Amino acid sequence: MNLRLNTLAQMVEPGSRVADIGTDHAYLPIELVKNKQINYAIASDIAKGPLQNAKNDIAEAGLQGKIETRLGPGLSTVNHNDDIDTVVIAGMGGKLITDILDDAWNKHFCFKTLILEPNIGEPGVRKWLMGHKYQIVTEKLIVESGHTYELIKARAVKKRINLSEKKILFGPYILKEKNSIFYQKWENQLAYHKKLLLDLNKAKKKDLQHINQVKQEIKLIEGELNDKS
Repeated sequence: MNLRLNTLAQMVEPGSRVADIGTDHAYLPIELVKNKQINYAIASDIAKGPLQNAKNDIAEAGLQGKIETRLGPGLSTVNHNDDIDTVVIAGMGGKLITDILDDAWNKHFCFKTLILEPNIGEPGVRKWLMGHKYQIVTEKLIVESGHTYELIKARAVKKRINLSEKKILFGPYILKEKNSIFYQKWENQLAYHKKLLLDLNKAKKKDLQHINQVKQEIKLIEGELNDKS
């Protein structure tokens, strides 16, 4: 497994019942079961091809009795009687992740633990977690093959825990660590935001709300990049 999948695996608590949504060859559940970290997992995908790959790899590992494959969109493949307590959704856009979570939430699913890796739109994921009474307990910022990944682990709690605008944008734990990857990522993002602001200001019909949002994010990014403490 690569660094990204290994880091996700480390976030899974021993003995969990896991649903891996958008499974990639079922690499993650296979690794978790082989290492005796968990005893049961659902490997789910919307597409027949990737799911067949997962089935083949599970069979090759001799784990058909411990990893079930399910075909379907998002968390629609999970039933209440599966007793899934941990959901992993990795490698999708933040909007798609929150749509999947919303759909399950509307069907009265509240999973104990969510392990999420949005490849874009991370602040939207944190807003969703905050709004649905999940507390972020771990975050990892990693880089692999030239791509930066934010991995977020959250647990269901009884009271809403509000995050500041800054923590929603950067991530509360990522902000605490502020490693070299953080500065590399946000220097690139600052350049992107500045170009975006120029483009928004050139538009004939200006979207003032979007302009103000980008300006505020530039201010927050510059503040963090200048604070080396």
